[in-house]
Amino acid sequence: MKSAVLVFPGSNCDRDLAVAIETVTGRAPAMVWHRESELPQGTDFIAIPGGFSYGDYLRSGAMAARSPIMQAVAEAAGKGVPVLGVCNGFQVLTEAGLLPGALMRNAGLHFVCRSVGLKVENSQSIFTSAYQAGEEISIPVAHHDGNYQADAETLDRLDGEGRVAFRYTGEVNGSARNIAGILNSAGNVLGMMPHPERALEPAHGNTDGRRLFEGLLEAVS
Repeated sequence: MKSAVLVFPGSNCDRDLAVAIETVTGRAPAMVWHRESELPQGTDFIAIPGGFSYGDYLRSGAMAARSPIMQAVAEAAGKGVPVLGVCNGFQVLTEAGLLPGALMRNAGLHFVCRSVGLKVENSQSIFTSAYQAGEEISIPVAHHDGNYQADAETLDRLDGEGRVAFRYTGEVNGSARNIAGILNSAGNVLGMMPHPERALEPAHGNTDGRRLFEGLLEAVS
């Protein structure tokens, strides 16, 4: 798998994501600076990491979504290349219009940093094929603006089309219908607030995030 991890000013989880990808695939991803206008030739997986791109000025992910590299990401996604956005990456994907809805300030107005329970709602996507539908896993979160919101029609469509990938098993940030991760209509773009790269090895406390990368590797290879 030839992968690429985007890097914006303020990204602070890019290395974590790169290490996770290399650990599972055996191949280090290309680190692509936001000012680039093209992805490396042959890229078959794109990851947008967490952090605080542009210091979360304006809105979280809003400035990063307008970086030159995002046009190339949108074009690749349109051709079916898998794109994973984690935490700030999820925010970037919504701001870029690649996923519906918006990530708002946490309902409790506090930064949330802890492991949370997730229910796997869709096990049929390229990102979730290594999980069982209905399975409950534990993945860490670390965010201040993870409150996913969308209008009722959009929420109904996401539920009806099986595009909710993960749902919190309890209250975390006020997200509508406890949504923690969603897919685009084609199923090749996933945005999620929890950090699977932080649940990869036993030293992390659990390995529930590893299967996301393993399933993706099997699907792409």
